[in-house]
Amino acid sequence: MEKIISWRLNPPQILVLGFAALILAGALLLSLPQASRTGQYTNFLTALFTATSAVCVTGLVVVDTGTYWSTFGQGVILLLIQIGGLGFMTMATFFFILMGRHIGLRERLLIQESLNQLSLAGVVRLARAVLLFTFFTEGFFTCILALRWAFDYGWSTGWWFGLFHAVSAFNNAGFDLFGHFKSLTAYASDATVTFSITTLIILGGIGFAVVVEIFKKNRKRYISVHTRLALLTTLLLIGFGLFFFALLEWQGVLAELSWPGKLLASYFQAVTPRTAGYNTVDIGQLRNATQFFLILLMFIGASPGSTGGGIKTTTFSLLVLSVLSLVRGKEEVEIFRRRLPAWQVYKALAILFLAAITIITVTLILSITEQADFLALLFETTSAFGTVGLSTGITPHLSAPGRMLIILTMFAGRLGPLTLAFALAQRRQKASLRYPEEKIMIG
Repeated sequence: MEKIISWRLNPPQILVLGFAALILAGALLLSLPQASRTGQYTNFLTALFTATSAVCVTGLVVVDTGTYWSTFGQGVILLLIQIGGLGFMTMATFFFILMGRHIGLRERLLIQESLNQLSLAGVVRLARAVLLFTFFTEGFFTCILALRWAFDYGWSTGWWFGLFHAVSAFNNAGFDLFGHFKSLTAYASDATVTFSITTLIILGGIGFAVVVEIFKKNRKRYISVHTRLALLTTLLLIGFGLFFFALLEWQGVLAELSWPGKLLASYFQAVTPRTAGYNTVDIGQLRNATQFFLILLMFIGASPGSTGGGIKTTTFSLLVLSVLSLVRGKEEVEIFRRRLPAWQVYKALAILFLAAITIITVTLILSITEQADFLALLFETTSAFGTVGLSTGITPHLSAPGRMLIILTMFAGRLGPLTLAFALAQRRQKASLRYPEEKIMIG
């Protein structure tokens, strides 16, 4: 029966069902009395929202993670973040390797889909490298953060905080344990916390294929266009983000900080919309222009094949390059002395269109069901779709329909609109004939 089901379902459908099953299991565990500090059963919708946010590595919460959930509940959330961030097929590969089990073609196809790779070649080696890099990076920064927070909270709490926030930051989740929805606002001027968390966010969001190519021992002289484009776009977005955030908020939420603190906070807020969800300043106190700027960064998100969400950096860059090529009168998109295929341009346009339609539709419905400012609703929706986790503070006040809508948005954002579309669509077939071509007027 298992073989019949597995061969009838395509990889996108299996991924959708796998993530849904993981969310449901997490929600059931978080509903148990052992998961809450009060020792009482948690409302299932609250547990479902939290589990979805953890598996989809978003960070939006309707109850405070540090004060509501027990150590058991926080442990469940941490496990869901790790599995959801790496993808359940990558974690399954880890257990296959431990058990010495052979990884067949079906599993390789799922790993390929999960890690967003273009071919099957080397996907198992990539999965191994991803696991090794992940555990090493999380372990290293766990030690740094634990040593820092041990001074504030003692050794046992310091180590738990270090582990939790290292895993949460690397997987771009944004869950924190500091209580009262404060996130990292107490460490706005702390260089150790700022650079540790942002480095974890960047390493987790740059894309595993990029990391593997950079750190490959026998690295070739030629670095792929994808790697160069992902690195360049990330660097430019962080640079522009730092500049504009500091420009807009220097006399705003940054006013009470020293100038080094202002730069640290601006840098942190330039990194975290891509797509981590931590914040060192009060997002609800930002100017409208700053919030809208963060919405644009959240919409772009991280790089493909990473723990982050959004339409992805390379998708954004490809769309910009397509416009520039059109303006210059070129028929093909070129970058770094290479030509990019037309089908990738079509795919980027499809992702942009589906993402925009999703955000517009959800924001429109929320504006009907919720009593909140429109910009705050747009911010919340984009944060959910981009699996960011930043909020202006309206998440705990959402109605039951609003929470369900955000749950679906987080789910769609984590898997990607195209993956969901392929999962729902019929099996793709090549056209047996081509119709005559005819032009239409555009613009």
